[in-house]
Amino acid sequence: MKAWRHKKILEVISRRPVSTQGQLVKTLREAGFIVTQATISRDIRELGLVKTVGENGNTHYSSSEHSVWLQNTDRLKRLFKDSVVSMDYSENLIIVKTHPGEAQGFASALDLANWEEIIGTVGGDDTVLIIVKPKRATPNVINRLTTLAGR
Repeated sequence: MKAWRHKKILEVISRRPVSTQGQLVKTLREAGFIVTQATISRDIRELGLVKTVGENGNTHYSSSEHSVWLQNTDRLKRLFKDSVVSMDYSENLIIVKTHPGEAQGFASALDLANWEEIIGTVGGDDTVLIIVKPKRATPNVINRLTTLAGR
């Protein structure tokens, strides 16, 4: 749920200026997320959002790409260590088995990492399908995933 909320926050602030946490809470509630101001405050910190000055001189939240990348890399490492049970691959397809209920969060974090060799992921309940292009890049992706685990 947190990964989806973070994705929604980034979507919202990329589409229109949001100046306050209260506006963000209201927008997320309208989108079906049950959130509090404290939750949004943590999300803003975790996403590395910054206040920037818009064309009209008003401030609004925006994404600091580098900060988001660093946060997501740490999150991806943590998710891998905490969630992944096993991995295997064939050709350009990688299967990652996770503990039940954790595959979608891992798939989302991997999508946000924007690894150029990965053209997409599908997260089920306890399995993530990773599609790699080109096929010859599959061992590199496996190595990068293994590195996340500190192995």
